Amino acid sequence: MFEKLQQAFWKALTPDLVPDQPQAGNPGTRVLNEPMLAALGGSANIKSQQPLALTRLRLELHDPQLLDAVALRLAGVPAVMPLGAGVVHLLLGLQG
Repeated sequence: MFEKLQQAFWKALTPDLVPDQPQAGNPGTRVLNEPMLAALGGSANIKSQQPLALTRLRLELHDPQLLDAVALRLAGVPAVMPLGAGVVHLLLGLQG
């Protein structure tokens, strides 16, 4: 009972962060076009992918050295935030 109440509370505060139905970690949940994938080192370089809020995509890369921030910018990603240990946030805005 408390768990459902807590989930409803967080859903009310952050509707885009708490899904109605839990979803499996599917690498295709947010659309990455071919130039974006190439700038990330290819789809094989993506270890995990998770949408955050409405404007951000969190990626964990196998090899962060393959990331090309300039190519990502040219592919339409307004900003890239590397966090270390292969984790990168793509700040996408409200696109896609």
